[in-house]
Amino acid sequence: MRLCPGRSSLPVYGGLDVATGEIIPLVAAIIGLGVGAQLLAARFQVPSIIFLVSAGLILGPLSELIFGTRILSAATFGGALPAIVGLSVAIIVFEGAFHLRLDRIREAPAAALRLVTVGAAIALVGTAVTVRFALGQPWDLSVLIGALLVATGPTVVTPILDVVPVRERVAAALETEGIVNDVTAAIVAVVVFKVIIVREAAGGAFVREFFARLGIGLLIGVIVAAVIYALLKYADLSAGNAPRNARLLTFAGALIAYGAADSLASEAGVAAVATAGLLLGNADIPYEDDIESFKGDVTLIVLSFVFIALAALLDVGDLLRLGLPGLAVVAAVMLVIRPLLVFVSTRGDRFTRPEKLFISFVGPRGIIPASVATLFAVQMQAQGLDQQAQTLVGTVFLVIFVTVAIQGGFARYIAEQLNVIPMRVIIVGGGQVGRALAERLEDRGENVVIVEEDEQVVERTRNEGYSVVWGDGTDTDVLREAGGANAKTVVAATGDDDANLLIAQLSSSKFDTDRVIARANNPDNVEAFEELGVRTISSAMATAWAMDNQIERPALAHWMTDVGREGDVQEVEVTSEELIGRSIQEIGPELPETCLVALVDRDGEVEVPGPDYVIEAGDRVTLLGKRDAVRSAMKMVDPD
Repeated sequence: MRLCPGRSSLPVYGGLDVATGEIIPLVAAIIGLGVGAQLLAARFQVPSIIFLVSAGLILGPLSELIFGTRILSAATFGGALPAIVGLSVAIIVFEGAFHLRLDRIREAPAAALRLVTVGAAIALVGTAVTVRFALGQPWDLSVLIGALLVATGPTVVTPILDVVPVRERVAAALETEGIVNDVTAAIVAVVVFKVIIVREAAGGAFVREFFARLGIGLLIGVIVAAVIYALLKYADLSAGNAPRNARLLTFAGALIAYGAADSLASEAGVAAVATAGLLLGNADIPYEDDIESFKGDVTLIVLSFVFIALAALLDVGDLLRLGLPGLAVVAAVMLVIRPLLVFVSTRGDRFTRPEKLFISFVGPRGIIPASVATLFAVQMQAQGLDQQAQTLVGTVFLVIFVTVAIQGGFARYIAEQLNVIPMRVIIVGGGQVGRALAERLEDRGENVVIVEEDEQVVERTRNEGYSVVWGDGTDTDVLREAGGANAKTVVAATGDDDANLLIAQLSSSKFDTDRVIARANNPDNVEAFEELGVRTISSAMATAWAMDNQIERPALAHWMTDVGREGDVQEVEVTSEELIGRSIQEIGPELPETCLVALVDRDGEVEVPGPDYVIEAGDRVTLLGKRDAVRSAMKMVDPD
């Protein structure tokens, strides 16, 4: 991604002439604002890009309006900004691809494939047609804008998913679309620009140019991933510093992949880092957790820097000149083209209608179209195409800012209204019992939040990767902050029986929670708890049951101890219309080979089903078998 620091009518003029000594505090201030944006985003549960864009506008257009000159512009960094933006994009794309697991893509493989092929084509053609007729632009420029605005990207999708914990299949579809479309959109845009706008090649060279860049990126990415994998797996990275060296090696590899590919063909670097990240993220490499944590922190910093910098470069005049036709383009992209491509791409899949509507809503554009559009506009101005350059930048940035502000800002609210966030399980008490339960629940895909008031326990629990709300679980406001209104289960697992009883009563009376379970540390309190309608587990009795199982049923006890690793037992409500009204004998062959229906709960009556037992709507079946088989069967029984 290359930006020109020279003076033009694009968002690169009017900046302060900052000396080298003044750049350091300015960069430090940008990073500080970026960290502040992340903290505000976590506090208010909205994507950080909202605050990052706002900070950029303050340092750029607003500072020019107030002081007559911009605090931050491309001229501020001299010729360094293009390299900074390019390497930052490399880190961001690599991190997103590293995070994307192939087994998650399998949650919705058909939808993910269609989103990056058919969906991308609909986005390109639909946007191009809209620009052509709404703005009255020539077809060549319209197609270029359409190609750029295909990209959603991890830079804008990931911050949304960080605060909107949707189901795995929804997150997988959005993440896959963002990673792949970032790569293909950047390459397509470059080829369109060269073939149609600059006319450096004949029209017939379009396909050749595209696949040449994509091929270079894929090749470099595979080579770099193979080298890093071999070094991590088989080289002695030194025992004392091996985790640190693994982090540095992976980080350097991402930058090398980008630089090597981009030096051979512009925008091939994006494909290279995406390929390397995807391969390494799905390989069995040592110190994977250390690497993922490190690159996540680095990505937050560079993401903050680039978003603030690009927002600061904006020329508001380019947006205002578009007027109502420009807003019509944005409306078409958000309200017509995006829903159309999503519903076409997700047809026949396991997505519910609310999930399709949510995916339709989440399609903000990010860094790739912003930076590439600025590069193109500078080159167009050099050819005397000032008007087209202003339209290009204005349209792309207008779509970016409106989609980021609306779709990013309201994503959580929309998700809650559509009920696409899995209902939460709240565990009050972050001790050993609470954390052990959270581990098992999260392993099967539950959305778990732990409530804990001890600051040291909170820090330790968060370091282990759990979502934690700091506060007193007997406080209604704390339970509400943890998501009590959306919780299907609340578990009171503190070491204080009085607190557990109060938590259970608050959950039932204030939030009407479906299932409330309390831990009784003193066995003498069990009867009193149950008389008040609280389902209670006695710590002493639970220990006695476990010991009895080890004595009388050692094989079962051993297998149950390993539940979630090799074997699994899950109870799930039958919602699939394909299973309702059919017997166990008919359903059995359709289940995975190593899974069976062990129990059926119908209106509180539990029995072991025979072959002629007919499943009815609302039955809760207990599935027993190997872990992967049980998880597959759960999706068959309850597709929602």
